[in-house]
Amino acid sequence: MDSTSPPSRARHGVIVFAVLLGIIHYIDRVCISKARPHIQADLSLDDTQMGLVFSAFTLAYALFEIPGGWLGDKWGPRRVLLRIVMFWSFFTAATGYAWNQASMMVCRFLFGAGEAGGFPNIAKMFSVWLPQREHGMAQGITWLAARWGGAFTPLLVVWVLGLVSWRMTFVIFACLGVVWVVIFAWWFRDDPKNHPQVNAGELALLEEARQNLGTGHAKIPWGRLLSTRSVLLLWVYYFCLSYVWYFYITWLPKFMEAKDGLQMDMAATSSSILNGLPLFFGGIGCFVGGVMAKKLAAKDGRISAARRKIGFAGLLAAGALIALAAQLKNPVFAMLALGTSGFFNDLSMPGAWGACMDIGGKLAGSVSGSMNMIGNLGGALGGVAVPWLMQSMGFGWDGVLYVAAGTYLISAVCWLFIDSDERLES
Repeated sequence: MDSTSPPSRARHGVIVFAVLLGIIHYIDRVCISKARPHIQADLSLDDTQMGLVFSAFTLAYALFEIPGGWLGDKWGPRRVLLRIVMFWSFFTAATGYAWNQASMMVCRFLFGAGEAGGFPNIAKMFSVWLPQREHGMAQGITWLAARWGGAFTPLLVVWVLGLVSWRMTFVIFACLGVVWVVIFAWWFRDDPKNHPQVNAGELALLEEARQNLGTGHAKIPWGRLLSTRSVLLLWVYYFCLSYVWYFYITWLPKFMEAKDGLQMDMAATSSSILNGLPLFFGGIGCFVGGVMAKKLAAKDGRISAARRKIGFAGLLAAGALIALAAQLKNPVFAMLALGTSGFFNDLSMPGAWGACMDIGGKLAGSVSGSMNMIGNLGGALGGVAVPWLMQSMGFGWDGVLYVAAGTYLISAVCWLFIDSDERLES
């Protein structure tokens, strides 16, 4: 092959697969929130029991993040993604066959275990297939798609529930993952060198990235993770961010029902649009965050400083807006404030995942998985904390939102000290 020829663009195919997987990931994950009233009525579950169902997924999602990312470092993302997407698709379908709280919790736990390796292995795939300058944009596009998949899922679920039962809805959504697996198995290769559409020019462009191919290390690098300051700060940041974010994809419809009876006074389609605002605006935030980081880095040549500024400012604004939503009496204005909070929340997402890739290098899957693991422990806490704050502490919805605003403040402070130029490996 002629290395002087213009680089081919086969590498952009991995972004397409990541985008599609991100959409499927969030559809399968978020649909239970909109189907919640049907599930609770059919299985006779109260809010506390339903909170445990939500948290069963989140707990498994957290616990299996590092193993999923580590396997991607060891075996390569192709083998791991083919297996876990089929696994989580099976338990998406199985959710539709649950008959009580226990069976629902088992299905959601195993579903979460499968989904856990998705985004860490996307990060691993990007670290090998894309040059560093394209990492932030690729993550921004992927998370935009994922958030929008979640934003439009309520509308999609309302439409599907108008045609079939809630049980069959989960079966239908499970088929999306199976189709993705078939096409991905045909197209993707762990090493770009083995892909027929990659020419010598593109291989030269990816030479540095290909150093991040799987290393076959035998153990999860806990010592390196725990001794790297920026990794620990990413953990705290993502724990706090995910605590709030899971409110948007679990309890937000319940908040809407309580906010002056908003959901009861509106058509299902209109309430679904409002319910999806944080994810819709969050998707835009992901893309804008990636673009802003690239432009700021072009001015001073430091991507780490650009990510730090965007993360700090974005999370401060997100906290202020969620506190504002607690004070607004008009329910529509409150939802708009929460939606805008989702935008500022997600400005930091491309930078955080890009930092995992840069800090981790060959261990990008493990670093990404560790951050997502700790983050989803925060999400699991959020699933059960909302009914506890409401019922045991007597906070009410305003108190729940003020607690969320405080966690955003902590995550913003973390970004003042995160340095994505720090390396896990010397």
